[in-house]
Amino acid sequence: MRSRLQKIGLVGASLTTFVLLWALLANHLNDNALPPPIDVWNSLLVEYRSGELFHHLGMTLLRVLAAFIVAMAVGSAIGIWLGMHKLSNRILDPWLILLLNIPALVIIVLSYIWFGLNEAAAVGAVALNKIPNVVITLREGARSLNPEYSEMAQVYRFGFIKRLRHVVIPQLQPFFAAATRSGISLIWKIVLIVELLGRSNGVGFQIHLYFQLFDVATILAYTLAFVAVMLFVEYCLLQPLDNHSNRWRASHE
Repeated sequence: MRSRLQKIGLVGASLTTFVLLWALLANHLNDNALPPPIDVWNSLLVEYRSGELFHHLGMTLLRVLAAFIVAMAVGSAIGIWLGMHKLSNRILDPWLILLLNIPALVIIVLSYIWFGLNEAAAVGAVALNKIPNVVITLREGARSLNPEYSEMAQVYRFGFIKRLRHVVIPQLQPFFAAATRSGISLIWKIVLIVELLGRSNGVGFQIHLYFQLFDVATILAYTLAFVAVMLFVEYCLLQPLDNHSNRWRASHE
């Protein structure tokens, strides 16, 4: 409990220092391009009271969640398959390299051109940008599976589901965690681009709108609000889940 309070205190002190330095720099520059924290806070309150903040945050979060689920499901299945089957990996590896090197902007634009300015195209474009990274991460995880555990599962005649649950997934958990964290950080950034180019709502759309109005305070308000949500997801959902999943490792150390 004490260590947890110390950690919270350090985070609070760090954030306070950041805000103070921001306020000092904004006061020194005295330029609309860098508004002080109080102006950003006031803009955040205006958007909150109007209901616009939660509406646009909610739309962006839904797109992030949908793209994340698709990317993790498809990428994990393909990655594990490639890691366990060398021939399939040799055949599909050039495709994977190609997808990794196509710029995200190109995939987004082509998705909108081919499939129209709709939600399916938006979510699909984001997922397609993330799938190759998930594939590579889980492929490396599948390659590192301990063959002794597989032999043990075969001796005890584990079925497919039981083998997946008790042998494969526990060993792949660190790779799932790495793909999850890097996935969320990448996906929400790409979602903002998708919204900026072809959606009529979401944080990206609002940032584009206030960019045209040169309202930097509101741009920063939306940015910090969404970053706060992502920090909440990281510290209150992903890290506790990761610790819970790794409890079996701690018991064996």
